[in-house]
Amino acid sequence: MHPIHQLRSTLDRFRPGAPLILRVVIGGLFVWHGIDKFDSGISMVEGMFRSWGAPAAGLAAPLTAVVEIAAGPALVAGLMARAAAFTLGLVMVGSLNYVKADLGIVSSGPMPGAELDLALLAGLAAVAITGPGRISVDEQLGIEPAQDERPAEPALVRV
Repeated sequence: MHPIHQLRSTLDRFRPGAPLILRVVIGGLFVWHGIDKFDSGISMVEGMFRSWGAPAAGLAAPLTAVVEIAAGPALVAGLMARAAAFTLGLVMVGSLNYVKADLGIVSSGPMPGAELDLALLAGLAAVAITGPGRISVDEQLGIEPAQDERPAEPALVRV
């Protein structure tokens, strides 16, 4: 067997764990950031939101923190994972729009650029589109169809 095929075969055995890895890392980061907003002082976060031009900063700052703290663990567990990923994706779109738009992808200043926000958004999009995977509460509760009940993937057409 060709080494590339052997590697693919070996890695395919871990495929069910891939969505779990995404969910745990991304959800954990959101929980940490949400808690950090309260630890730093929500009024300070509100002031930052206001300085960035976020609308309704007095509501947006605590709401963002609560969403991160609530949706993060849901994402980790795979409970209503697509909704959690979509909701957290909206938080990231807001961050990209109000905080990172002027900084670019990689910033040379003291504030980081949009690279982490884009990576998180990409991971959230992957979970929202593909679902939480087999190792999730959603699958156990029947919220997501079992792997063998999902529609077949279309065959790639070679040109």
